Amino acid sequence: MKPHEIRQKTLEDVTNDLLAAEENLRTVRFQLVTAQLENHSMLKKAKQEVARLKTIIKESELGKYNLGEPATAAEGEA
Repeated sequence: MKPHEIRQKTLEDVTNDLLAAEENLRTVRFQLVTAQLENHSMLKKAKQEVARLKTIIKESELGKYNLGEPATAAEGEA
């Protein structure tokens, strides 16, 4: 999911997405350890998703973006 799509969600929705992404990361790590993971790029993608969600939550806390509001043209270009 792209950052501008995440910023249109509410804080509660983003927090729920973060919990799901962390659970997915945990699952991928277990699969890696038990040699069940066939596509190793899934680990990188899972880590990136968790980091992306945490960054957007932190930006919201700092007041850079307000979650749940439509993105402006300037935010979409950044």
